[in-house]
Amino acid sequence: MFGLQAEFWVAVAFVLLMAVFGWFGIHRTILTALDHRSVRIKQELDDARRLRDEAAALLADYKKRHAAAEREAQDIITSAKEEAERIAAEAKTKMEDFVARRTKSAEGKIAMAEAQAIADVRAAAAEAAVNAAASVLSQSVKGSVADDLIAKGIGEVRSKLN
Repeated sequence: MFGLQAEFWVAVAFVLLMAVFGWFGIHRTILTALDHRSVRIKQELDDARRLRDEAAALLADYKKRHAAAEREAQDIITSAKEEAERIAAEAKTKMEDFVARRTKSAEGKIAMAEAQAIADVRAAAAEAAVNAAASVLSQSVKGSVADDLIAKGIGEVRSKLN
């Protein structure tokens, strides 16, 4: 029976404690504290939702900016490749023109050197022929007639060979 008495007195003490709390309005204080806590928790949840929405908006904005930057970088790379190809083609054309001009110039110089060599050979041949004719005529013909004939013959040979 002792165990039953203890439970009885605990129940009586609990009821009396609740009556005292009710008399002094403790339950109102507890309810007010719980209401304030629920309001604070609701505000924190609202702030968390707002922050989550802002973070989602920022993430979407950054993704959009990242995609735009990727497109811009790709456009820059494409235009740089096109510019490099254009410059390479232009350089190739300029090089081909330069080589053609140099080839034409070299061919002109070769033609001039060839013409000069032919002229030099003709002049040397004419000089040799004149000297040979002068030697032959001077041995065959003597006197003033020989001198006139030699001069006239040398003049003709030079004019025909040059």
